[in-house]
Amino acid sequence: MANRLIAASVQMDCTPYDKEKNLAHAENLIAEAASKGAKLIVLPELFSTGYRVELQDRDLSEEIPGQTTARLQVLAKKYDAYIAAAILEKGEDNTVYDTAIIVGAEGLIGTHRKMHLWGDEVKRFSKGNSIGVIKLPFATVGILICYEIGFPEQARIQVQKGADILIYPSAFGKARYYAWDIASKSRALENGAFVIACNRCGQDSDSVFGGLSRIVAPDTTILAAAGVEEERIVCTEIDLDATKKMRSTLPYLRDMNQKLCNQNF
Repeated sequence: MANRLIAASVQMDCTPYDKEKNLAHAENLIAEAASKGAKLIVLPELFSTGYRVELQDRDLSEEIPGQTTARLQVLAKKYDAYIAAAILEKGEDNTVYDTAIIVGAEGLIGTHRKMHLWGDEVKRFSKGNSIGVIKLPFATVGILICYEIGFPEQARIQVQKGADILIYPSAFGKARYYAWDIASKSRALENGAFVIACNRCGQDSDSVFGGLSRIVAPDTTILAAAGVEEERIVCTEIDLDATKKMRSTLPYLRDMNQKLCNQNF
């Protein structure tokens, strides 16, 4: 029997600084994704606060686990699903992290603090310093955030640690859609992995987001995708056995010079 899973990438707009409104909106979209049978549901980067909230980063940040993970846990339990996203994390000594989370019925499953920061993010966030994977009942996943889709070494490390699905909650700019398009397919092809790329739509301040959320197969086939501007639930069934097939067809992982790679990474 094939090892199949329905996954969803939730492309949504957000209202800057209005956490309650965004959480309520996300809850409705999660319910819609669950009605389609999704067991892995991905939300965008900083979905609960909006992205351009630099004036209140610290005030809007929260501990993890905390308020948002608790609300997502209720939904995960209700819909028997796992939910991934990225939120503002209150760190030590008044630091703030842009942190990805995965939540299930049992609570917080894993986190990733964004390591590679884009532009003025270096003034807003502290950098994470570790790369791991998260084991779910149906697959092992790696989760990275937005700009990190352009850093192939991170994804490769996660795949070497067992990831078959790479998740990218994002607030990726419309002006650089070409990078999003190429990188989302490249990370899938070179790792023989599924990519769930979940992006914002809409606009915060002068930041216009690019949408184009998608689920990409290991052979770069775009299984489901959204356009640039609209909110949409991108949902499809994925066959996890396709990872083994692609890694045999293009055996990059098998043929790596492991000694050389270990010296450089």
